[in-house]
Amino acid sequence: MNKKLGVYICHCGGNISDYVDVEQVKKAIESEEGVFLAKTTMFACSDSSQKEMVEDIKKNELDGIVVASCSPKLHLLTFRAVAERANINKYNYVHANIREQSSWAHSDDKTGATEKAVFLVKAAISKARYAESLEPIKIKSKKAVAVIGGGVAGMRAAIELSDMGCPVTLIEREPFVGGRVSQFDILFTTYETGKDLVTRLYNNLLARNNISVYTGAEVIENSGSIGDFKLTIKITPRYIMDRCNEGRLQKAIDACPVEVPDPFNFNITNRKAIYHNFPSEYPHKPVIDIENCTRCGECEKICESVDFSQKEEIIDINVGSVLMATGFDPYTPKDGEFGFNQINNVVTLPQFKRILALSNEPLIYNTRAIKHIAYIYCVGSRQVEGENKYCSRYCCTSVIHASIMAKKKFGNIFNYHFNRGIRTYGKQEVLYNESLKSGDVYLQSYEDDPPVVTQQGNKIVVTVNDILTGKKQMAVEADLVVLVTGMVPRADNSVGSLFKLPKGRDNFFNEIHMKLRPVETVIDGITISGACQGPKNILESSNSALSAATKSFSYVSKGELELEPIVAEIDKNQCTWCGACAEACPFDAIKKIKDGDKEIAMVNNSVCKGCGMCLPVCPTDVINLIAYSNREIESMIDALAGS
Repeated sequence: MNKKLGVYICHCGGNISDYVDVEQVKKAIESEEGVFLAKTTMFACSDSSQKEMVEDIKKNELDGIVVASCSPKLHLLTFRAVAERANINKYNYVHANIREQSSWAHSDDKTGATEKAVFLVKAAISKARYAESLEPIKIKSKKAVAVIGGGVAGMRAAIELSDMGCPVTLIEREPFVGGRVSQFDILFTTYETGKDLVTRLYNNLLARNNISVYTGAEVIENSGSIGDFKLTIKITPRYIMDRCNEGRLQKAIDACPVEVPDPFNFNITNRKAIYHNFPSEYPHKPVIDIENCTRCGECEKICESVDFSQKEEIIDINVGSVLMATGFDPYTPKDGEFGFNQINNVVTLPQFKRILALSNEPLIYNTRAIKHIAYIYCVGSRQVEGENKYCSRYCCTSVIHASIMAKKKFGNIFNYHFNRGIRTYGKQEVLYNESLKSGDVYLQSYEDDPPVVTQQGNKIVVTVNDILTGKKQMAVEADLVVLVTGMVPRADNSVGSLFKLPKGRDNFFNEIHMKLRPVETVIDGITISGACQGPKNILESSNSALSAATKSFSYVSKGELELEPIVAEIDKNQCTWCGACAEACPFDAIKKIKDGDKEIAMVNNSVCKGCGMCLPVCPTDVINLIAYSNREIESMIDALAGS
């Protein structure tokens, strides 16, 4: 235990030193056992400070270092790299967090913050005295990635992975790829249609021979871990054969007697039980909605491509990483929310966009000529009463663009925007400017004083206490009310439960750190992208997909992975299986195995996260967490207790 340690205490600009007397901390710890040198530094993470640490380690032949600075989430890896450059094992580095845990937590008590920082650094030194050199766990990794979700983010990620030479399996639950974007007509800022964008992306998919695309497919089983995921996929048949005559297929669609609300058009129109959404979509053949099909046989009489003998298919694939791109659902207002489902001609923004796409002049909805349109913002977002406290970000731009398109396409349209403050950020601001110049009226209210929609005879009236006119009550008689609905997580997120993906307070999938690790999850080997992790527009989703593809590729590119050696280990000679550790493990990393004539617990090192949840529940204390042994933890407790 006779180690020579270097200790560096960071000012962090003023984030630490404004509340913690770093010089006093240095004096308090420089005589601690094992401390060979102690220094303060303005920014420990700066290149010059890192270079100085490397020189100190080499010159003084230090065995380990302690850096007292900010959260290890930010710079644990930074200082491990310093240790490696100085030719010492990176696990002989110990991090002390005296910013979040001391200076920021006790900014009202400089003396107390300083005393706490001293104890935290002493505890880190105590741990460093017992730290052992460790080597990463190495496992083989299958060079293949599964992308779950065939929307814009999923397709963009698949293309990027393919271009890096990685085989990709793209799994889409719906019968057609494209996700929500395929339901959009003209897109803001680019003025490309959603159909054109989807068509361009899947044509790129088809041009690559290392991408396998499965539609009507769903992952139903998952086993394994990073580097070696085994997925079972259920594929629902289309009941249409590959060889088909498009002319006869269309006649078969026309002959189908079954009509149901069309989800592609957000139920404002109906479709047949045999259908496709638009001619260029992938795959280029219809599908039979078997749940609503009556098996009347009319389509079979016309088209020989109809084949009701097709069965569900189950396939297994093996991949090294999984990339989630499962998208979002538009918020569905509750009955009566701003008159929804109770007052005619109250629609959601997605429905309105489909109305614009499907309508010709003049604009008519429910037999009513539409001239005056009221848009009510933040429906399902920024809720005062409700779970969705977040801003959905894309809605302001989307509705302003839709109002501009309505005026351009139909001419004599008057737009009234009932908002809580406009958030058309970046270059999207030009759309807001264009809307203002075209004569659109903006009325603003507070979050707790929203507009009110009422039916007065045959009239729909929207009233608001307008902030911009000193809370004067304004009323607009509208022919159509558009509820500008935000994004919410997918209603059916069973795939997230299957992979045990964590969710944030907004119920979207949660990344480890929004800035430092924005597409990684706590489940090693699984990345997230696009709107499944929070509201995003198309550009943001595409950028997220590129980032997730790069990270997923990093897991599989070399055929071998290095994992953290800080995992639980079980003394198999002392273990008598009781199951308490497996029950406590949040990552399902502990399994029961046979060892001779008895049953014991075994840790899957590639799944274990080193969280330590299994340690305190073991009745015989036979579980040890590498790098956090009883000896190390007890020495830290002694230091914190001042003994």
